[in-house]
Amino acid sequence: MFWPMLAIALGFLGIAVLGILGIKVFIEAQRLGRQVARTTERINQAAENLERAALDLARTGESLR
Repeated sequence: MFWPMLAIALGFLGIAVLGILGIKVFIEAQRLGRQVARTTERINQAAENLERAALDLARTGESLR
């Protein structure tokens, strides 16, 4: 009777550990997704700034002709 109970208890503990690890992975994946979204926004903003600066530089170059 001891060994079947031990096997059930260890099985339950294994499932509990896997559940906890799954929750941690889910939380970290969400955090990574938010970080990727913020970085994408910053890259898009930098691209827009670069485009504006290039247009200003082109206008300056045309006025010098």
